Amino acid sequence: MFDEVDLVKDEFEAGEFVKAQGRGNTYHDQVELVLEKIRRILPERDETDGFREEDCIRTAPRPADEMWAELLARVAEIGDPQIRRLIECVLARHGDRLRVWPAAQKVHHAYRSGLLEHILKILDVATFLADTYAARRDLVIAGAILHDIGKLQELTYDVVIEYSIEGNLVGHIAIGLGMLREVARELPDFPVDVLVELEHLILSHHGAKDRGSPVEPMTVEAFILSAADNLDATIHQVRRHIAEDETDGAFTAWHRRLERVLLKPPQS
Repeated sequence: MFDEVDLVKDEFEAGEFVKAQGRGNTYHDQVELVLEKIRRILPERDETDGFREEDCIRTAPRPADEMWAELLARVAEIGDPQIRRLIECVLARHGDRLRVWPAAQKVHHAYRSGLLEHILKILDVATFLADTYAARRDLVIAGAILHDIGKLQELTYDVVIEYSIEGNLVGHIAIGLGMLREVARELPDFPVDVLVELEHLILSHHGAKDRGSPVEPMTVEAFILSAADNLDATIHQVRRHIAEDETDGAFTAWHRRLERVLLKPPQS
């Protein structure tokens, strides 16, 4: 922008949406956009011109409303009325954030509604495993919903994903434990032994102490949840890396986190 720069240079913060008018230009063989006008988006006004926040940022491939309805249906499957009531209270208190929150800043499902997408996939895998191994299905469903609930406070999300002060100092596992206990205190008749097992699911879901879990899985349900969580996070990284790879040949570039190259699927 060349004109009236002083009027707008302090007008915006990183991550804000703006409406701009300009023209394309080539300068030193580089394409640039020369801005003539720019202002902060006014949602109610600009929605009439077609502005939708979800069209401008990375978001889950499925609509949030569709995923939310599926989550509520899975909660209705919980047979134990006390566990179901606990989860309903968690969703009533934190549902607005859970519908839109990312699952991470960078590693996996790091986009709008990514946490909800991640939870639903874990529910698919973990309930299948629970049925296969005759595990307590209600605990597995509750654990899948609760395991990353602390990320609603660990991460701040207003288009840009950042760690909160609490997120950096405490981490989502400890935060999630506190959030569960806070809701449980409002249900005075909730069984203490069940609450302890739900706490264990949150505390052990990373699977090992060297991966951040304060304790390692010690119940069948905790092993199932940890396995389903790790599988979904890993598969998401694999598919994203393959989709974004721009190298030639049958294999991708080296994936630093997975510590390997990946075979690209054959082109159809």
